[in-house]
Amino acid sequence: MEGLGRSFNVVPIAAGVAISMKGCTGVTFICTGNDTFTITCSDSFAGSYATPGNILTRKVTCSATNGTAAWAETTQAASNAVVISSGTTAIHVPANALPDDKVYVKCSVGASGLVQAITHDLVSQRKPANLPALSA
Repeated sequence: MEGLGRSFNVVPIAAGVAISMKGCTGVTFICTGNDTFTITCSDSFAGSYATPGNILTRKVTCSATNGTAAWAETTQAASNAVVISSGTTAIHVPANALPDDKVYVKCSVGASGLVQAITHDLVSQRKPANLPALSA
């Protein structure tokens, strides 16, 4: 079985998009661009999104967006936002870091940053055609 459906699911254009975490143990947002990336959460897809608290203290950065540089682990002051000036940053949001009953998460941008969402460690493995829609 391939990775999609066994290990992960993906939303390729995910800036400001609600992502369901009902069937995974975490989501990693891959962010590029000179921007501020802010994490919010809600208990329903169309609900009111608010900060999950200062859950981000670690990020993984790469100075390149084309795979020509290695990733580096860095830390930051506890926050629900990450600021990058160039390159790529991976922001991991574990489901157990969210407040109780919050199963939808967004990574919003302040300007024109780009975001991909990868849900991983899927609770149920499926063929790609049988994966649930993540933004519904």
